Amino acid sequence: MSIRLNRIVGGLLLATALLAATACGSAETANLNALPFEADRAAEEPETIELAITKSSQNSLFVDKALFAEFERQTGIRVKLQILPSDQVTAVLQTKLAVGETPDLILYNLKTAAYELNLEKNFEALDDEPWVGRLRNSTVLSYYGHIYGFHVNQDVGQQGVVYNKKIFRDLGLGVPRDYQELLAVCERIKAAGIEPFFMPFKDAWAAHFWISSAFADYAKKNDPTIWDDLNAGRRGFADIPAFIDITQQQYDLFHKGYTNRNILNDSYDMAMDKFIGHEAAMMTMGDWFIADVMKKDPSMELGLFPVPYAKNADLAISPLGGQLFIPKKSKHIAGAKRFLEFLASIEQAQRIVNKGLYISNLIDVSTPQLPQYKQEIVDSYMEPKKTVMSGETNFSVDTGEIWKYLQEMFAGGLTGKELWGKWDKRFEQLMRERQAPGF
Repeated sequence: MSIRLNRIVGGLLLATALLAATACGSAETANLNALPFEADRAAEEPETIELAITKSSQNSLFVDKALFAEFERQTGIRVKLQILPSDQVTAVLQTKLAVGETPDLILYNLKTAAYELNLEKNFEALDDEPWVGRLRNSTVLSYYGHIYGFHVNQDVGQQGVVYNKKIFRDLGLGVPRDYQELLAVCERIKAAGIEPFFMPFKDAWAAHFWISSAFADYAKKNDPTIWDDLNAGRRGFADIPAFIDITQQQYDLFHKGYTNRNILNDSYDMAMDKFIGHEAAMMTMGDWFIADVMKKDPSMELGLFPVPYAKNADLAISPLGGQLFIPKKSKHIAGAKRFLEFLASIEQAQRIVNKGLYISNLIDVSTPQLPQYKQEIVDSYMEPKKTVMSGETNFSVDTGEIWKYLQEMFAGGLTGKELWGKWDKRFEQLMRERQAPGF
């Protein structure tokens, strides 16, 4: 009896142990099954695209938490910001592009991206994207015939001669349509004790707007192959008489006494007070200067007309800044393109255009009410297509040396012919460094 009892008890203990082990095993198995495998976890995580911006561009209307949240709600794709130091952005991006560690989108300027980041080599051409067919003006997004950047806005930097309408009205003057009319207007303004032109050429960049605007119009209407020839090394700048004559025109305004005398000591920062004080009537500059003046003094009446180097010139426009570009080595090209499609949607584009008071570049997105000076530019030049891309947009190298040569000219150190001969040598060097054909 005792032996049998021991066997039964032992059997029960064994059964209990087995049941416990089975239960334990089931719990452990259940717990393991409750944990997702790495592949499942990765599949559940939303796709994330990285948008690289500089600290100084955080106020871009494309950089908006609400915008990103709505995009994620609609597509399941997140947007993550990669903020780069403003003073090192070019070097950082050049390195990233070279080693293939690129963000998915880059906020940059078209012209500087062309010669600093090599658009054709490093970025996706967007010609076939669905929003392209809705563009009013594709040229503001284009480089060498292809669209590489995105924006809903065609409110590019219009540049020419900014003028004080009140001074013109008080003196009974009309907008000059050619160089001789400009000289006559300058004489009348000077006789009234007002500086006809303010040239803030202490800042080298401010010296080039006359030539950049006039060269572009001249090439468009008189010599359409000129840029291709120059960029292929078939012609030199100093070999083009019109370029020398146009450069001389600007110098003659100074030489004839129609400008401030200390042009190499006077800066752009001084220009605003000069205009608000009605001490100067004109300045070669862009419409951004008008906006800055009117913020300080809303009563100012300023306008913009084309550089009158010849009769009926078109208004020059510069490349549209703050565009979005997609690197070819992006790991999420499809996601980045979906973000651009989202921004181009009627709802989102209209919101951006309204908030920025932009001139809409999409045919189904309306332009909001604009300041008077800007509406005049739209009505007189942009809508009738009397515009031309500024001369500097036709180069794939940095043209900053030309600005310095212009300063040298106004200091009395160079003639127009010598200036362009000097640039020819520098241009050849820069093109060789880029291994451009023909150099």
